[in-house]
Amino acid sequence: MPRPISARIHPDAVRHNLQLVKRTGSSSHVWAVIKANAYGHGIERIYPALAEADGIALLDIDEAVRVRELGWKKPILLLEGIFEAGDVEIADRHRLTVTVHCDDQLAMLKTARPRERIDIQLKMNSGMNRLGYRPAQFERAWERASAIEAIGSIGLMSHFANADGGEIDWQIDQFEAATRNLLGTRSLSNSAAVLWHPRAHRDWVRPGTILYGASPTGCARHIEGFSLRAAMTLESRIIGVQTLEAGETIGYGRAFTADRTMRIGVVACGYADGYPRHAPTGTPVMVDGVRTRIVGRVSMDMLTVDLTPCASAGIGSAVELWGEHVKVDEVAEPSGTIGYELLCALARRVPVSIDAGVPGQPAEKEAHSA
Repeated sequence: MPRPISARIHPDAVRHNLQLVKRTGSSSHVWAVIKANAYGHGIERIYPALAEADGIALLDIDEAVRVRELGWKKPILLLEGIFEAGDVEIADRHRLTVTVHCDDQLAMLKTARPRERIDIQLKMNSGMNRLGYRPAQFERAWERASAIEAIGSIGLMSHFANADGGEIDWQIDQFEAATRNLLGTRSLSNSAAVLWHPRAHRDWVRPGTILYGASPTGCARHIEGFSLRAAMTLESRIIGVQTLEAGETIGYGRAFTADRTMRIGVVACGYADGYPRHAPTGTPVMVDGVRTRIVGRVSMDMLTVDLTPCASAGIGSAVELWGEHVKVDEVAEPSGTIGYELLCALARRVPVSIDAGVPGQPAEKEAHSA
């Protein structure tokens, strides 16, 4: 029998979350962001749930080709654009929309001879200070792009530095001032702006992490009112039980000391599976449908949980590490990280199945592939 840890992917949850985005930004088109292999969920696994998106956005040109080969006919946006001249031919062949954030990319397009003009999204650095033209340079960059024969439509985009917890009007104001006289669709909103900043919605929004049910802030409490559904469940089973007396310790470093007689469950999940090594005692977990906590240090292949609230639990009891009942952000936040990282870091050795979404119908089994 295989080791009893697995992940289940829920395409219906992605479909539900996408519909929520479309209702929230009802006047905007939606770029569904599926970078990093759909945030670790697998592009092919969640692809059927994306039918109502108006476009797909990602980083890797090979992933863009995979999406075209799946049959996607609508726009695909390369969020970091092209990196070398050869990428232009691939963008032309697969009809990819290309982000342009620097003069080097404009130069590659200027010398290109595509069969059809390539649509671009011209990116402004409105304060994030990573990629893009500064506001004072932006109109001139738009003029230069407009004069390049290989370029088709020109969209205008930027990215917020603090939409998940602060003020964004200063960036919107810079963007508006610099683009006032320019033609082109506008795209500003990431996941956080979709939820909390309707002023930023514009022509296109670019939801990412909320499509998978995770919080843009890394805090599960901040999305409680939005009915987002978890698109991944990481689950395992109890493989051992120990009874500790007061004063006894658990695991490496003797990091947890029992203050009373306790039953401890050993779970087949560790940091080699993608669970955060720094998850502290108290991080929530579900055992047989009962909420409890991990105790002691997470090791490579195992972690330990307090079975005090789970009187009937024993070897073979079901464990939800994150998913519908324990939100991935509830695991990430006390571990000093965000749900994005945990979802993307699911280890290759964890078997993955696709939830069929039909009661009583078994999930489709597959091996995990990056």
